[in-house]
Amino acid sequence: MNPTQIKRLASRYGIALSFEDARGNTVDTDPEVARKLLISMGVLDHAGTTLQPEQQAILPPAIVVRPDRAGRIAIDLGCAISARQIEWQLTLEDGSSRSGTAAVAAANADATAHLTLPQLPHGYHRLVLGHADAATMLIVTPGECWLPESFRRDERRYGLSLQLYLLRSASNWGIGDFTDLQHLARLAAAQGCDVLGLNPLHQMFPDNPEHASPYSPASRQFLNVLYIDVTAIAEYQRSAAAQKLVQSARFQQRLEQCRKTSQVDYSSVADLKLQALRLVHADFRTAADAQRITDYQRFVSTAGDGLHNASLFQALRDHFADTDPSQADWHLWPEAYHAADSEGSLAFAREHAEQIDFYNWTQWVAEQQLAAAKDAATAAGMQVGLYLDLAVGCDRSGSETWANPGDYMNAAEVGAPPDIFNPAGQNWGLPPLNPVSLIAEGYRPFIDLLRANMRHGGGLRIDHAMGLQRLYCIPEGSPPSAGAYVHYPVADLIGILALESQRHHCLVVGEDLGTVPTGFRERMEEANILSYRVLFFEADGDGEFKPATSYPRLAVAVAGSHDLPTLPSWLSGSDIDLKDQLGLYPSAEETEKQRQSRQRERRAVMRVLGLDGSSQQITPDVFSNAVHGFLGRTRSLLAMTQLDDLLGEHDPVNVPATSTEHPNWRRKYALPLEQIERSRGWRLLETLAAGRAEPANNGPDRARSSLPPASALQGAR
Repeated sequence: MNPTQIKRLASRYGIALSFEDARGNTVDTDPEVARKLLISMGVLDHAGTTLQPEQQAILPPAIVVRPDRAGRIAIDLGCAISARQIEWQLTLEDGSSRSGTAAVAAANADATAHLTLPQLPHGYHRLVLGHADAATMLIVTPGECWLPESFRRDERRYGLSLQLYLLRSASNWGIGDFTDLQHLARLAAAQGCDVLGLNPLHQMFPDNPEHASPYSPASRQFLNVLYIDVTAIAEYQRSAAAQKLVQSARFQQRLEQCRKTSQVDYSSVADLKLQALRLVHADFRTAADAQRITDYQRFVSTAGDGLHNASLFQALRDHFADTDPSQADWHLWPEAYHAADSEGSLAFAREHAEQIDFYNWTQWVAEQQLAAAKDAATAAGMQVGLYLDLAVGCDRSGSETWANPGDYMNAAEVGAPPDIFNPAGQNWGLPPLNPVSLIAEGYRPFIDLLRANMRHGGGLRIDHAMGLQRLYCIPEGSPPSAGAYVHYPVADLIGILALESQRHHCLVVGEDLGTVPTGFRERMEEANILSYRVLFFEADGDGEFKPATSYPRLAVAVAGSHDLPTLPSWLSGSDIDLKDQLGLYPSAEETEKQRQSRQRERRAVMRVLGLDGSSQQITPDVFSNAVHGFLGRTRSLLAMTQLDDLLGEHDPVNVPATSTEHPNWRRKYALPLEQIERSRGWRLLETLAAGRAEPANNGPDRARSSLPPASALQGAR
């Protein structure tokens, strides 16, 4: 297949032939890159033969529509139909049915026909066109995501975000847990916070706990069992074996060491928790009360094949990794175990039923404890409560790809092209959803992900929200610069997101940092998806930072994230020094360019914050106080601060484009949970609240006397 044919096929399947980079330059897609991505989608084979049928069905597997103002449903049939009337039958989501005959509008210039149906409820319905013998899932969306009533009244709120695993406490086992989360939710609510933002809580790899990035999970449909508080499980109180283990001198010694470390010791934490959990599970199987067993069985039944496959996968992984740790990746298992419904996998499931039940049970326990944390946040008065995070992808070797390999592009990885902050580009090592199979399956994988992650959250952050429209995909083995954007059916995905958001009463935030496609933020605004606005990125073409009054209403105003430097680090420039030490800049010239750029940014930020003098005269505490006051004064409906910034942390949680080069996802918070509310940094929430109390249209930004004095925050955390 020649380059011209490859380009034509690439365009048909959504591979962009060019894109504009962060500096405004046009980058053309290499035809060889496009060819490799077409192979990854299953459109081409390695010999260049087209695998997808040319003939299109009368109706796609799913159609997402938004009613017009009169409630009518207009459907593009996607083909020419000679008849002027057509019979239709609908099976609604509630099981009721409707039928009728509708006029078909004359074919348009593209030779496609249009059908209009009467008013339908929002939801997932089955439409059959009798004349054409065609069927589809008709997804009727409200088009707008849910917003709390206070947001609809333009009442500005604020909240706190954190990395749960970094919490210290006197009771946890060296990693933050769901009981800590309940405690912190009450503390934050008492300070007026309506939102408590969290890192992804997705299921990880118990056999390889040092694989710690919450953005590279085994499965995004289930939970990380290391967040379980073992001692809060009802059966623990009745398990003599578990209590004997935990109270033993050796166990207590190891437990105390896990608590004392400055970084999370994932291996030791996992070993301790899994030992105890297995003993509690054994007692649950033999001595749990009838109601608890009934609740557990209902959970397993409702979770269905998804839970069974995730637990079977982990049992298989334990089996192969125990023999040879290098065989943990399912791609290296014998072919007989490459599918959940293969004879080999089914036989293994029968032989290891208790091990699978253990993993099912840990998911039930985690689900219960997260639900309790959600209830604690709501009971404490939070209007949104837990604000969860949906990672942009999953690990290639995890259960998501094993159970449904066709849902993902084979031999391709998600990343980002070179930009100003990461000149070498980024490869996140995550397999992208396959847009061909996503459409063929009527968007089932996307719907399942949303439902799993909205169950226990009053809010959901969509990591790298531009993935709803396009993902930068890199053929396996290629550098980040040798990739291309792959497009997705953005209108349909946002429609489904709006429907699930309304059903779950879940606020949606789109993390729209990086290279944002033209018109994407307008789509977000139309759908009530809050934009993610970082103070240090909100500069105009002249390098001046936008005043608080210029921030969009439908947005979350923040100063940082897990991928960005903390406030003290940004002020001092230590993040640039660290990246230089890690070799993330291609040359010494680039490093110096970054330092000079930071100096200019500091001066501009000081101006917008209303701080006088050079940055050398501004202490981290004064700077942080001013930043929090500024965030509070923004027009954005939600302002968020990080626990890292309240506590004055310097070291980053994560350095993008690194893995083992830097201890990412491990640095614990400086203060234990029991001391946080007594820290001086905790008073920054008062600064944030004071800014929220001011009118949103308050003119030029200057330091205001109503804020707590900077001197109150001088010196220490």
